[in-house]
Amino acid sequence: MFGISNNVRCREVRECTPELFWKAVRSPLVADICAQIADGLEKVRRGEMVKEDYETLKAGLKKRLPIFTPHATFRNGRRLNADAVPSGLSMYDIDHLPNPREYWVDKSQELAVKDVLRFVVLAHITPSTEGLRLFFIIPDGMDLAGAQKWMSEQLGDANYDQSVKDLARSSFVVPEDYIIYVDEDRLFSIDNCPAEDGTETTHVGAYRIRPENTHVDELAHSGVCDTPLQAKNDSKDNCQLKFKGIPYADIIARWFALTGGEPVQGERNDKLHRLASHLRYITDNNEEILLQIMPRYGLGEEEMKGLIHSACSAKWYSMPKLMKEALDGAKMNTEAQSHGDSFSEDSTKKLCASASLCSIPPELPSRLPKLISLLVKNTPDVYKPAVAHAVFPPLATHLHKVRFRYIDNVEHEATLMNVLMAGTGAGKDCISEPINRIMADIRRRDEENLRREREWKNEVNSKGSNKDKRQRPEGLVIQEIDADMTNPAFVLRTAEAEGHFLYTKLNEIDQFDALRGSGRGNQQFQIMCLAFDPGNRYGQTRVGTQSITEKVTIRFNWNAATTILKGKRYFSRVLTDGPISRINFCTIPEREIGADMPVYGTYDAAFDEELRPYIENLNRATGLVDCPQAFRLAEKMRKENAEFATLSQSRVYENLSFRANVIAYLKACVLYVANGEKWDKTIEEFVRWSFQYDMWCKMEFFGEAIEEAMKVTNSSDSRHGRHNLLEFLPDEFTLQDAIRLRQSVGMNAEGTRPMINQWICRGYITRNKMTNDKMTNDNYKKLKFRSDGIDIKANRQAR
Repeated sequence: MFGISNNVRCREVRECTPELFWKAVRSPLVADICAQIADGLEKVRRGEMVKEDYETLKAGLKKRLPIFTPHATFRNGRRLNADAVPSGLSMYDIDHLPNPREYWVDKSQELAVKDVLRFVVLAHITPSTEGLRLFFIIPDGMDLAGAQKWMSEQLGDANYDQSVKDLARSSFVVPEDYIIYVDEDRLFSIDNCPAEDGTETTHVGAYRIRPENTHVDELAHSGVCDTPLQAKNDSKDNCQLKFKGIPYADIIARWFALTGGEPVQGERNDKLHRLASHLRYITDNNEEILLQIMPRYGLGEEEMKGLIHSACSAKWYSMPKLMKEALDGAKMNTEAQSHGDSFSEDSTKKLCASASLCSIPPELPSRLPKLISLLVKNTPDVYKPAVAHAVFPPLATHLHKVRFRYIDNVEHEATLMNVLMAGTGAGKDCISEPINRIMADIRRRDEENLRREREWKNEVNSKGSNKDKRQRPEGLVIQEIDADMTNPAFVLRTAEAEGHFLYTKLNEIDQFDALRGSGRGNQQFQIMCLAFDPGNRYGQTRVGTQSITEKVTIRFNWNAATTILKGKRYFSRVLTDGPISRINFCTIPEREIGADMPVYGTYDAAFDEELRPYIENLNRATGLVDCPQAFRLAEKMRKENAEFATLSQSRVYENLSFRANVIAYLKACVLYVANGEKWDKTIEEFVRWSFQYDMWCKMEFFGEAIEEAMKVTNSSDSRHGRHNLLEFLPDEFTLQDAIRLRQSVGMNAEGTRPMINQWICRGYITRNKMTNDKMTNDNYKKLKFRSDGIDIKANRQAR
């Protein structure tokens, strides 16, 4: 049996059944991606696109395709060489063919004459449409490298790709009409059960894998052992080479997941050089260790030595953030495995989102506030977290001049803005129907005023330029605005709203560019920021008598959806300017290939009737609303956030948490008002989850980019997988211990004393006395987060 996975970035692999195989090759997504690649090639041939742009386009599109792993399935469902169970199949590529179909017709006849065709189980055109890929049964007694060489001889192909002998190597799924030949019975007639002699059987008629007799290169790459046989320390088990208890193989797998997957054709050398440049920070810049742990993808011994030497000769800096991220992810996996010998299916799903070993957003609480429970009850489980976030902007739009006093004594109105960032085809439209139901009463009121506005415009347009024209009607409160509204129209709608919120739902985030304005390029971002800030002033001054001259306070709630890549690109210009921290983000996890289609419930009159009392409560509210429970919760969460930021030394996390806490507080207040100004425990649980989810998304999508943009020398790692540094120190430690710890996670030494002073001030540690009873400034004792789990009260005199 061979494997199937969502894409090259995903490390989670399932066994490929005939049903999954045909569902994948018949997928509209696969057909669309391959059609885009084919269109790009045609543009190159017509001279409308340069070759370099086409290669970039093709590489990006291929990373979205599902993949097969023809060489193996994987224990624990992780696409790692160390977990590979050989399938007995090999794949063979023939590139740069002007007509792959004609090539197969000719070669299949030759293979039939040689009695070799019976080994081939699949032949298909590659996604580029310029190559042919074969899946074939490995002849008895051959390893992958030998099988590749054997097939090249049968085809008369001297220039075959030797890099496909890696067990974890993937093959992109193509549309059904790209498949030229398939023997379904033999393709799936595989049994990977252990044989009686302890080896593993493979494809019917194939050989049994015996690692002790396998070719050196095959052994090094199959995951049976991560090192070449000629490596030093033969007395030790090189398969267990680790960094701080984490197998290097897991760290490398996580690194590939973070960098877009394993190298594809054209990027092998560059990607392996970059990997070596990062790994040297956790191998003491030791070239021999790197030679043992590095994957090769067909590179020879001397090529690998040259590549590694080049990487190790570069100037030494602090550990790259990408390597720290890979360490965090691999550490999570190791910790999870420490609870058992292997992952169960459930634990794998909990630990894997779009890529194996990657942290996942917090799980939606099982008990929800009544209003949220109602709004997500018709939503499939996979979409419920996104809907639970997205309903707040339209809910808050019903509040009119309602204020809530935050813990800093500033009064806020419920300005809530939400962006849903998820992959193509993830189901981002899941938020539409709940929003439609929430906005129904506002849309009915808007329709009447839109009718009045149309009648006035028709009347004015029907009169000559010198005729007296009736003034614009008063009371034209129209809350829901068009997504493509211009800046003057936005100012006019705001002025006429009489203190009501405006609202819009954008199908794509870049629709905001309609508000950009003609003079200043980033006016739409200014509107996002001002909308969140209490007492803001915005407007425009024009000379013309027909032009709009107004100064207004922006009250603007909105929802938007976008793909993750487009969202990152859209906000890349304003990473540190404020919009990201003011917006609530959510996402939809990637579903497995072949997963059942999510089924929605029914939105009917009964649903609207259940929703009506909550909407009426929001519409009735007025003035300053006091919610002491939400106030206390906001203060408690602020302290928790400050404590975590101090212990993790993450400046980015701290900065983003300030406004995220305000957003969470406003959500609590909206739920409180909608519930008839009654508080219950589920609101607190939900608001805590909402804050954590929002912060996870911000750190996941923007954390590293924000940290790079800040360029603060003492800023620390901003990714979502932060840890309490104090927990990594012994109960009694020295200043040098703390310095070494900071440097091991890529932080500078200069920030050690300020960090320790903060810990002392907060009562986490105290200065320790030496055996001669003399006080020093360089010895410390933990009062909290001790290994024995006991919290000790601070000794005031010792300070």
